[in-house]
Amino acid sequence: MARVKLDSFAKINLYLSVRPKRRDNYHGITTVFERISLKDTITLQSRKDNLIKISTNNKKLPCDKSNFVRQAAELLRKKFKITRGLNIRIIKQVPLGSGMGGGSSNAACTLLGLNRLWKLKLSPEKLAKLGSKIGSDVPFFLYNCSFALGSGRGEKIVPWKKPNKPGFWHVIVVPQINVSTALIYRKWDDFKGNSGKKNKYFTELTRGKSSVKLISLALTKFDPSLLNRAISNSLEPVTESIFPEVRRIKNLLRALGAQSVMMSGSGPAVFAIVASKKEAVVLSRKISKINSFWKIFIAKTK
Repeated sequence: MARVKLDSFAKINLYLSVRPKRRDNYHGITTVFERISLKDTITLQSRKDNLIKISTNNKKLPCDKSNFVRQAAELLRKKFKITRGLNIRIIKQVPLGSGMGGGSSNAACTLLGLNRLWKLKLSPEKLAKLGSKIGSDVPFFLYNCSFALGSGRGEKIVPWKKPNKPGFWHVIVVPQINVSTALIYRKWDDFKGNSGKKNKYFTELTRGKSSVKLISLALTKFDPSLLNRAISNSLEPVTESIFPEVRRIKNLLRALGAQSVMMSGSGPAVFAIVASKKEAVVLSRKISKINSFWKIFIAKTK
């Protein structure tokens, strides 16, 4: 039987600016995505019947209709009237609900894999349009790019050419916290306030210390110090107010000498950008000695 195996890479957000809800009830955002080497693995294999069977190494990952991989497979089957079944194996390394887009990446890989397996010949643009129906981060993973600008609700993607430089190394720390993205955005609305009065959280959220152009320049020049000045995430104060452990991780990383430190997405993953793999290994060892309950990863731009 036909079989396809794909690497499903994670992402971090180097920049995330959130705006109030639009008419469609989604928040508008501007974000800069970076694909990183931390990955899951998706294996797709045809079945003789019409069933879709999903298995995984992570007992916490639901395999029902809430799973993005199942949604992606069902979406293509329905649209193109595919009657063949599938065995799908998901090997997870990216922590669930960490803000690194593991589920969205899995969905994107499923779309890419089935496009190949079922010989649909869909372009990345057409796949991205389908992927946006599953989740706002899915389209990014459908383009073979290391960096991209996202707008709209995150689904409008402009791939950036990878600089002719080595990638950045990251140390990523993920506490054992279950963060709901929907909750964080609701709280962002609360902190923003509906009365029009200035709110201390809203002031912090909207101040921002960077621009997309500055990040693009930092990437082009491969300048970690410039990137440190440019990165920002307007959801950070919200997540930190609900989950203080995120702030503790950031403070610890900075105390250990890391400079470019930020939360990815809605959290709780916190990353630090370092100069080399050696520096990443040293930093990760120091963190693990202080707290053995946090998950710690070393990853590079992919």
